[in-house]
Amino acid sequence: MPYSSNRNSGDGSFGRLLVDAQAVDIGTPADSAIVRITRKTADGRGSQLEEMMTDSSGRSAVVELSAPPLEYSMAPSEKPYSEYDVTVEMEGYEPELVEGVQILPDTTSYLDVKLKPKTDYDNGTQVIPIETHTLWGEFPPKIPEEEVKALPPSSDFVVLPEPVIPEYIIVHAGKPSDSSAPNYWVPYKDYIKNVASCEIYATWPEETIKANVLAIVSFTLNRVYTEWYRGKGYNFTITSSTSYDHAFTYGRNIYSEISRVVDDIFSTFITKPNIRQPLLTQYCDGKKVTCPNWMTQWGSRDLGEQGYAAMDILKSFYGYEIFLMEAGKIAGVPSSYPGTALQTGSTGQNVRVIQEQLNAISKNYPAIPKVRVDGVFGESTRKAVETFQEIFHLPSDGIVGFSTWYKLSDIYVAVTKMAELR
Repeated sequence: MPYSSNRNSGDGSFGRLLVDAQAVDIGTPADSAIVRITRKTADGRGSQLEEMMTDSSGRSAVVELSAPPLEYSMAPSEKPYSEYDVTVEMEGYEPELVEGVQILPDTTSYLDVKLKPKTDYDNGTQVIPIETHTLWGEFPPKIPEEEVKALPPSSDFVVLPEPVIPEYIIVHAGKPSDSSAPNYWVPYKDYIKNVASCEIYATWPEETIKANVLAIVSFTLNRVYTEWYRGKGYNFTITSSTSYDHAFTYGRNIYSEISRVVDDIFSTFITKPNIRQPLLTQYCDGKKVTCPNWMTQWGSRDLGEQGYAAMDILKSFYGYEIFLMEAGKIAGVPSSYPGTALQTGSTGQNVRVIQEQLNAISKNYPAIPKVRVDGVFGESTRKAVETFQEIFHLPSDGIVGFSTWYKLSDIYVAVTKMAELR
């Protein structure tokens, strides 16, 4: 992967940014799109730092950008991230400007940009502002709710026999009663990654990140399982208001450390004995707002620094009777993970499934080589898997484990649906 640096002699901390651009009307990578990165100067004008073009997979070079010292993200006293504006342009498509991309030190950020085709009613550049991180800005605290919901009869709104992973989360970008706020259809895992990137710092210990992701997953799946808002007559799954749910910012950058954790545990939720539902795991920052009996984000960071495992962090806040469960099924994907990683030497129908998926995906992502669909995991399949993993920000080891299996399924569903629409 090409690499670019804006280091100067004497500079301090740095983070990294990689831009992924896609043409949404045809569902393919935005090849040869122009990416410009700027940073506002003291007089309010933009100083361009970088200009580059995307490759056949729609990816830019990885750019190294200045960021505040790492210790700023370990306490709430100093702003821990720097902000950059990113513009993406491609012939025939509306330019997109993402304002305020948040760069943390010693992390890699992924920015997905969806380019829309120009129309006769083109209003110029589409501007997407990224909201301040919740740990730094001022946000209303969560209105307390019961962590276990009283379920209505199954003939009413709750129709799911067990918690499931939905294909999409419908996010209402405002308070529930704000009818003017838009609804966004967001792929489930993308939603979890977005919320975690809005609400915790990717520089925190991995076990702290896991604990917070598990809390976000459990809260979200509680909303899905109980159909909380649909039961109140709304047409969405969850809101972006911190008074009611989680922070969510459409179009924001996602951090690699958070992305990897979500890919590994997206179907795992927290629950208690003798209940049918994921726990409504409410939390607060623990500094600006206190919340007895809930997890505090800064408190979870402190426990992670002390060497606590994710489950021990969660038990210290939510009680020692909690335990983890897996969602009973994954909705919207062609087949469930077989339970054993597929790698060089593996054979059988599951290998055939991933070979067929890789070939379908390669029509949109030509960097992925075609493979023979023979049910044998040989060298060509390994290389195709490695390329897929590199494009979609997974550890590039050529092994199809849990996270790669479901990412293959996600992308396969997306590209085949797009093909049906053409």
